[in-house]
Amino acid sequence: MNAAARIDPARFGRVAVLLGGYSGEREVSLMSGRQVLAGLREAGVDAHLLDPRDDGLGALCEHRFDRCFNVLHGRGGEDGTMRGFLDTLAMPCTGSNVLGSAIAMDKWITKRLWRDHGLPTPDWIELRRGESAPADVFDRLGAVLAVKPAREGSTLGLSRVHSAAELPAALEQAFACDDQVLIEPWITGRELTGSILGDRALPLIHIEPAVDFYDFDAKYVSDATRYHCPCDLPADRERELRALCHAAFAAVNGSGWGRVDLLLDERGTAYLLEANTVPGMTEHSLVPMAAKAEGMSFSDLVVAILAQTLEAA
Repeated sequence: MNAAARIDPARFGRVAVLLGGYSGEREVSLMSGRQVLAGLREAGVDAHLLDPRDDGLGALCEHRFDRCFNVLHGRGGEDGTMRGFLDTLAMPCTGSNVLGSAIAMDKWITKRLWRDHGLPTPDWIELRRGESAPADVFDRLGAVLAVKPAREGSTLGLSRVHSAAELPAALEQAFACDDQVLIEPWITGRELTGSILGDRALPLIHIEPAVDFYDFDAKYVSDATRYHCPCDLPADRERELRALCHAAFAAVNGSGWGRVDLLLDERGTAYLLEANTVPGMTEHSLVPMAAKAEGMSFSDLVVAILAQTLEAA
């Protein structure tokens, strides 16, 4: 059993599991929160659900919570605003601090920092609402493009674009989610994810969706997606990529726990896509899968994450 799982659960006091919220990832957050609640209670932790949308944040004080486990995905929960509010209450919370949360939520800033640190990420073009894609976008980025909101997760608003005729609809879909949009080359290859727990990068997972790309349904609904963990890479190469994920998470000031997504193109070149400071914790989620490969049960994992709030106190 993981050492953190042997902590006396009484040390945590009364724990609020923050879930739901207002973002486009609300339904995923509800699933994650219920799973986390079950895992904490299995370990004997006095944990309770709190949905800021339905319960209000005043409940944090009214019910005398001692700390929070944040599984609010997306804006309002993962972007630093919730962490900032909890900091004003001096209430310990899982995950990255305000700065790390805000940076990782913004793909523009994340990619700029990665490039400044010499870390590999696909070329990109940034657009604000009202701006049009440059006429030479395909010449600059490639024959197939990925169009996505800059500050959304769970592939919300993501489109694959093969022609100039498809681009306006893709931009409209992305701008419906955010007023900042990112255009990148669509890279064909092997999709990987690296989970971070404390100062460790957990085993990589190779994601093999049954559909053309790893969309919302493939992530959270379909049972046809295949996950390979340990991944099917040589041990030396996996160690390199795990170190890359760890460096990428540190570059955006991430801490505590999280996940970094990357692609290997058909030549085996790695490209970092995004960092997540509050990854999914559903039945289909990747951090629990990586932890399991190291012998950690789901309950061990959530207690280990919550134990980081004791270390920070």
